[in-house]
Amino acid sequence: MPIVIQKDLPAFDILTKENIFVMPTNRAITQDIRPLEIAIVNLMPTKIETETQLLRLLGNTPLQVNVTLINTASYKSRHVSENHMAKFYRSFDEVKNKKFDGMIITGAPVETMSFEDIDYWDELTEIIDYAQKNIFTTIYICWGAQAALYHLYGIDKIPLPKKMFGIFPTVALQPNELLTKGLSDVFYIPHSRHTAINEREIARHPELVPLARSEEAGLSIIKSADNKNIFITGHVEYDRDTLKNEYFRDLNKGLPIESPKNYFLDSKCDNVNMSWTSTANILFSNWLNYYVYQATPYDIETINEEE
Repeated sequence: MPIVIQKDLPAFDILTKENIFVMPTNRAITQDIRPLEIAIVNLMPTKIETETQLLRLLGNTPLQVNVTLINTASYKSRHVSENHMAKFYRSFDEVKNKKFDGMIITGAPVETMSFEDIDYWDELTEIIDYAQKNIFTTIYICWGAQAALYHLYGIDKIPLPKKMFGIFPTVALQPNELLTKGLSDVFYIPHSRHTAINEREIARHPELVPLARSEEAGLSIIKSADNKNIFITGHVEYDRDTLKNEYFRDLNKGLPIESPKNYFLDSKCDNVNMSWTSTANILFSNWLNYYVYQATPYDIETINEEE
């Protein structure tokens, strides 16, 4: 939450330059408060697990958040009941005339396929285009980040020789960046993917700002310069046992899979090192606070009107 101080106090300018959020007294007196409207486009097959992970993070702030769960009409999930989807989810057609303060688009286990070969690709690109005009700021996770970078900037994913799988040390690249504010000098992010983004292509786009990088896992957080789009190539939202479940799932299927790096604490694979909890909570708290709550207009219908 902001610090409310007089604008002529010397500390005001100093803290502002350091990206410490301060609010002048006259603005605080007149500020209106309303719940934030956040949409989640859940593309993961494990719908309930992913819902819980994201809602846990969105609920870990003092802000009131109204959540709308969205599914794609062009693909029917086979891993959750029709009753669950009908009761808790809305189709994109039902919400496309509405505006939201923020949106989250999840990953999906389709990364080895060409984007255009995915059943719901046309609908997803429509959602991404809709977000540019009707959402104040959007987070794209893992494959969702790759899909958005491809659609918005023409940056294709590249195959990896083996699965990027584990918990990887990461460092922030931009001093005083609000999204990574409060993270340790080295923090940890889970990754579980067979493809990566092309970092050379990212560098050719000055409108994209790299925010965090892992020596082994590559760029982990990128944003657009206007703060409208945030791309997270890993899964900070994962639960303690998510990678463990993925590991044994692949083993049971006879797929080539190595033990997730920096994850298991013993050779029996019973105990895990959940070293990314603070990363997840800080990133989502910062996003809700600095990128959404402090910046979105009070009248949600005026989002992007200035454009």
